[in-house]
Amino acid sequence: MPSVKDILIEMKDMSELMVDLAYSAVLFNNRAAAEEVITLENKLNSMNYEIKKQSLVAARSLEDAEKLTTLLEIAEAAESIGNAAKDLADLTLKGFEPHPVFKMVMEESEKTIIRLNVDESSVLVNNSLGDLLLLNRTGMRIISIRRGDSWIYGPDKNTVIIAGDVLIAKGSEAGTEIIEKLAEGEMDLEDLVNMEDFIDDN
Repeated sequence: MPSVKDILIEMKDMSELMVDLAYSAVLFNNRAAAEEVITLENKLNSMNYEIKKQSLVAARSLEDAEKLTTLLEIAEAAESIGNAAKDLADLTLKGFEPHPVFKMVMEESEKTIIRLNVDESSVLVNNSLGDLLLLNRTGMRIISIRRGDSWIYGPDKNTVIIAGDVLIAKGSEAGTEIIEKLAEGEMDLEDLVNMEDFIDDN
């Protein structure tokens, strides 16, 4: 069973990811990103409940209870962030069109966020992020990976991608189509040799 500390760290990472996904969902009318937020929100609620359970078991005195109160407040704050992200995602799922001012503000951002399904024919399969150098080659950074029911937050150079992974990538809009084709098996790394200057310029 993960410790309260480990759960809090995961809640922090998850709530940050949810905000990124929710804004992206609204800006680009991306239902897949919005649905991912809903899935994460349910998990975040469960994690907060688990922290409460563990805290109740751990509190053996008034002093213990006072110390745990701070942790509980942090967990509640992370869940509140997640709930706010869900509210944003719900706008997309319900078909609401964002106000033009919102789009103007968000489009000023230099980064975009996308969700990718890794096909078994993809060149990404069975390669580590360090070997793939996706940030250099596409301008996109993998910020998290969903593998079945579990998540890998902040994957590093040693993280290996496998078929069926769902990648959450963040980076330049110019690289979105390229990394999508890589994930779908429609492009090889060799095809990128003449495209790296294009990515750098955009």
